[in-house]
Amino acid sequence: MAELVIKSAGETKWDCVSFGEVMLRFDPGFGRVRNARSFQVWEGGGEYNVARAMRKCWGKRAAVVTALPKNDLGWLVEDFIMQGGVDMSHVIWRDFDGLGRNTRVGLNFTEKGFGIRPALGCSDRGHSAASQIRPGEVNWEKLFGEEGVRWFQTGGIFAALASNTAEAVLEAVQVAKQYGTVVAYDLNFRASLWKSQGGKGGARKINREIAKYVDVMIGNEEDFTACLGFAVEGADEHLTNIQTESFANMIKSAVKTYPNFKVAATTLRNAKTATVNDWAAILWYDGKIYESIKRDNLEIYDRVGGGDGFASGLAYGFLEGEGPQAAVEYGAAHGALAMTTPGDTSMVRLEEVTAAMKGKGARVIR
Repeated sequence: MAELVIKSAGETKWDCVSFGEVMLRFDPGFGRVRNARSFQVWEGGGEYNVARAMRKCWGKRAAVVTALPKNDLGWLVEDFIMQGGVDMSHVIWRDFDGLGRNTRVGLNFTEKGFGIRPALGCSDRGHSAASQIRPGEVNWEKLFGEEGVRWFQTGGIFAALASNTAEAVLEAVQVAKQYGTVVAYDLNFRASLWKSQGGKGGARKINREIAKYVDVMIGNEEDFTACLGFAVEGADEHLTNIQTESFANMIKSAVKTYPNFKVAATTLRNAKTATVNDWAAILWYDGKIYESIKRDNLEIYDRVGGGDGFASGLAYGFLEGEGPQAAVEYGAAHGALAMTTPGDTSMVRLEEVTAAMKGKGARVIR
């Protein structure tokens, strides 16, 4: 089985580039969207969150490829991205018609949930600037060929927005592979997004094609089932009774179907309540399964972004050459910590991740 080969930092401009939509998240705290009178606003997006963490937590060179309108909401997103230290030189800026018919910023209203009330997301992202990205709009030859990228992160959320975004993702991963860039893809199945794109059947048609160019495939049990059609043995109809061994077998089946996969990984989450989860992760690499520390009864402040935190930690472990066991531990620890703070993006430092990996407690740091 071929190992994961990553370009050196010296031969590239970027350690990580993400391709996807960056939205504004409106957060009502522990209240409800339907009753809110005020919101905390954050930026976020499944693909972008990885690049931001790569810069802010892991100290790597990161850039984002997306599109934004030339108006104050677009510039607000720009301000957030700049605070996160992520390069915007490959962002597409679209002229605004004054009303939002032609282009706009995608909005995501997301409740944290609490106890038996689960987290709830309500998207308002139709006609967004990023959802209109089409093949030919991004100069991938310049990005991958001239500048050089070590790790390219994209995923199923962006591919689900429209047929043109799926085509743009396919174009991007094909060029990335030509130049030896590692392609990481987070399946991130969202039933609400695929509703108008053919449901699970539409998701499988698109993701199975993209999967042919992926080196690192990331997703939970529902993602692999809904997007690629692999069954989980021993699971109930809601995919809540997942055992590590049965899931490992599913990953092995996926690798047989897609021999181009160098790494396949997932978080393992048992949501006892919205605020108490069992949390762990597993990773397949070179024919072996690697498991993270299990964190039972993990207290959750805001679960959004936990999977993206895992994806960025996994990438960091491999970029640093520390191997699969370190990669799955970095990912699981960072994902757990990302869920202890509000918003979609990581607010932790590398030192905090390594402390969590070593099992250090939560005593006050003075």
